[in-house]
Amino acid sequence: MNDTTANVDAYLRRIGFAGNVEPTYETLAALLRAHARSIPFENLDVLLGRAISLDIGVVQRKLIGARRGGYCFEHATLVAEMLQAIGFAPVRHTARVVLYRPLAESPRAHMFLTVSIDGGIFVVDPGFGGLAADYPVPLVDCETDPDNQHWMARLGAHWILRTRSAGNVVDCWASTLEADNRIDFEVGNHYTSTHPASPFHNRLMLRALTPEGTVTVMNRDVTHTTTGSVRRSVLADRAALRALLVSHFGFDLPEVESMIVPAIAEWK
Repeated sequence: MNDTTANVDAYLRRIGFAGNVEPTYETLAALLRAHARSIPFENLDVLLGRAISLDIGVVQRKLIGARRGGYCFEHATLVAEMLQAIGFAPVRHTARVVLYRPLAESPRAHMFLTVSIDGGIFVVDPGFGGLAADYPVPLVDCETDPDNQHWMARLGAHWILRTRSAGNVVDCWASTLEADNRIDFEVGNHYTSTHPASPFHNRLMLRALTPEGTVTVMNRDVTHTTTGSVRRSVLADRAALRALLVSHFGFDLPEVESMIVPAIAEWK
């Protein structure tokens, strides 16, 4: 696989996309939907002590060639390069995640994109794990949106991505929508993957879409969600994790059988 440029054909095969790739809103929405259904969210390499590279060649070899998943910096880097190669003009941004910390205490540790098309600007955020939108979110200031799961709201200098979770409105991240430099993502990526306070450095976090619904993992807790049904279980050991990766995430990773997860006190 080419190490310096976006391999669009390989990416389209990876996400099972055989439609039109003209730079239109319809194409953007279809690509994002196919990406969400094909490439999972996971932080296994962080927990295995491996460096997370944002070099497009490395990202392609992992997410396309090895059929792995990744976290926000990897997803957004891959999608940005592919959209640009197709003819879109994605703008790369950082954001402060406010799910667990107030804005003033949150680093710029998330990456997402905006795309201007058909007279509008849309947020494209393929790497926000279990709360990611699988469609372009209009950059329009809304108090709420009864028709969509996600919407944007303006609060002072910041744009907030909001969604509904368990019946509640949740603020996901905040961004000033500056067009950030690539070095900014390198800094955020380094913090996210190595800093002792980073949740990605301490917790196992996985999510995949399946034909029936979703499978999410937080440490040892597994949640299978389908229409009208939620089934929860607990991973017995690392071997069970490896089997889950094969059955629901589309790849095998033998190394997880010796992986250390700091947030899990006891792990067989």
